[in-house]
Amino acid sequence: MSLLLVRHGQASYGAADYDNLSERGHLQARRLGEWLARGGHRFQAVVVGGMRRHRQTADGVIEAFAAQGLALPEPVADPGFAEFDHEAVFSTWLRENATHPVAIASRSGLPRDVGAMLQAALLAWARDELPGLPESWAAFGARVHSAGERLEALAGDGEALVLSSGGVISRLAQIALDVPDHRAVELNLALRNSALSEFHPHAGRLRLGSWNALPHLHGARELWTYY
Repeated sequence: MSLLLVRHGQASYGAADYDNLSERGHLQARRLGEWLARGGHRFQAVVVGGMRRHRQTADGVIEAFAAQGLALPEPVADPGFAEFDHEAVFSTWLRENATHPVAIASRSGLPRDVGAMLQAALLAWARDELPGLPESWAAFGARVHSAGERLEALAGDGEALVLSSGGVISRLAQIALDVPDHRAVELNLALRNSALSEFHPHAGRLRLGSWNALPHLHGARELWTYY
């Protein structure tokens, strides 16, 4: 059995409504679907995390399959695969660390500076240093773990496709690799939009087969995005 987990296509970073694919994100999703269909992938189940960007990514894959005369199962929404409340995590860290050099630098909007802020905030969340969040790091990890356990029953002995977010997929990779929290943060920040990661259930746990692959964007480096 193969479980293919995909980070959603590029969302609307910097816009009032982040939870909406950009034009580039829609293109990433369609190219992903074209590659999966041509490659002979036939999924027994399609799961989305319930967010708009997850469903829009699924829609792009479904459209690409349909264009080749192929059908996919109707996506099933599982809130276990929903992303953590990133706005709460990052805004809380910025409020609590308003004078921190990393917080100040992030106001430039440059990817390098914003990335440093995201890393600092996620590490603080993992250390339980941010008060009043709707979900703790531990609770998020437990939710993701439970969601991962549900996948095996959905896929049977075939393939399942899951459209989710970087935080979710990186926590599943953390469980599979048995690495510490700071490595999960690094995995999260490295995951590209529409990237494929393959997991396999084995001996009661998920094993990581491949990570952060973009075969559908070969030769189109301009479509490689992180935010």
